[in-house]
Amino acid sequence: MYDFIIIGGGLAGVTFANFLEKHGKSFCLIADRSQVASLIAGGVYNPVVLKRFTPIWRAEEVMSMIEPFYAEIEAKTGVSFHISMPVLRKFASVEEQNNWFTAADQPLLSGYLSTALVPETNPAVPAPFLLGEVMRTGRVEVKKYLSECLRRWQEEGVYHGKTFDYEALEICDTHVVYRGVEARNIVFCEGCGISKNPYFSSLPMRPCKGETLTFYAPDLQLHTILKSDGSIIPLGGDTYIMGATYDPEDLTDTITEGARTELLDKLRKMVRCSFEIISHQAALRPTVADRRPLIGNHPLYPHLWVLNGLGTRGVLNAPFCAKTLYEAVYEEKEIPKEMNIARFAKRLRR
Repeated sequence: MYDFIIIGGGLAGVTFANFLEKHGKSFCLIADRSQVASLIAGGVYNPVVLKRFTPIWRAEEVMSMIEPFYAEIEAKTGVSFHISMPVLRKFASVEEQNNWFTAADQPLLSGYLSTALVPETNPAVPAPFLLGEVMRTGRVEVKKYLSECLRRWQEEGVYHGKTFDYEALEICDTHVVYRGVEARNIVFCEGCGISKNPYFSSLPMRPCKGETLTFYAPDLQLHTILKSDGSIIPLGGDTYIMGATYDPEDLTDTITEGARTELLDKLRKMVRCSFEIISHQAALRPTVADRRPLIGNHPLYPHLWVLNGLGTRGVLNAPFCAKTLYEAVYEEKEIPKEMNIARFAKRLRR
């Protein structure tokens, strides 16, 4: 009997599986990789909302876990996928500079916002009002992280690349059974695929479509993440990601000409050099109506758990949320109210 069956091979499912593995718990992971939001994610982690110069939700808690968690997985797999990299915020006015300095004086932000402004030194990045540096930031090569973990678990026989069949799940008093496989618990980490889950589909998921462009620009020579009205993320080899759009209306995963035009307009305003578009990607982000994660067990079926709703900051939220779920299951720690699906208990009992 496994300790957990995990449904979903994105950031939530893989990160929770790593927590189980670290603590000597057994698991079987099932995923058909139909939810691709994690696979095309830029993977940036940044503790500051740069539109308003405010800290993200639970900034210190989630940031304290980033480097040790991903470093541990790198050491275990022998594969590097975590890159420390500054985020530079391009100011549009003197007023924005002043707002930056005001924010940098706040206790929650003083450790993240540098008060030494960065001058305009890259001819391909015009910055007449200079740039502000966000510290303790970087990116995770999400596809490499997920692929390496799943490859290893597939070799060990605990990852199965199949579509989960809800009708084949048997719920017993003390455990669950899926096609002959027994487990004490099952957790659904399906991203937007939760809409098809008969046990958790009533949770108020509000998917949001995001589109990005990958481009080649040898003259850009950018070695930091650049943030303005959009983000440019260096991938190495003179390639970059420009993103991302935010569309809560179009809930398809197909690329659109409108998003391409929007991203190109923003890119041309941010850089002053030639570039070549390599690819155009789209995916649905698993966001929630109140913009908080979904963690907890079903009020009627206590062995059925959910870990979802990591949203636009999946790389940041995944370790903290996975740890929260692990501690709820094995240490009987209370899940914080703003994350606990108990806030939607009436929906789940219908």
